[in-house]
Amino acid sequence: MPLIPKISTILYATDLGEHTRPVFRHAIAQARAHQASIIMLHIVEPLSETARAVIAAYMPNMDIDGHQKEGEKDIIAKMKERINKFHDEEFEGQDEDTIPVKEMKVIAGRPSEEILTAAEALKVDMIIMGQSIKSILGSKVMGSTTRRVARMAKVPVLIIPNI
Repeated sequence: MPLIPKISTILYATDLGEHTRPVFRHAIAQARAHQASIIMLHIVEPLSETARAVIAAYMPNMDIDGHQKEGEKDIIAKMKERINKFHDEEFEGQDEDTIPVKEMKVIAGRPSEEILTAAEALKVDMIIMGQSIKSILGSKVMGSTTRRVARMAKVPVLIIPNI
């Protein structure tokens, strides 16, 4: 009899956009179904070299890296605030442990590369992410980050429409 794969850790990759609540609901449902924990991940694209040069030219005394770190702290605070708000609205009167988010991470880099790197480094068993759909020449096309992650991941990827 073949073994059923064990899912104990889920990587929920989010862009913190306005339509991410359905994706988060699916992440929670999967975590509950598998008795797994969730690692919530947001990727911040770093400043380009051109942007750094412009900032340095106009604000030579600015600590660009320190400023970016402060921005990451703000994003983590925003993530925690959203989780608390989600909990209050969706699970009123239930335990605080209802949402199995074990960890929240903010990483700077190219989103698809960082999601794949994090999935491997954190030894997750599944990736859950939203499907951004763009219209190109009248055709609906899945976003490049989602396509790359789905194509290159070494674990199952659950893609939820952002609607």
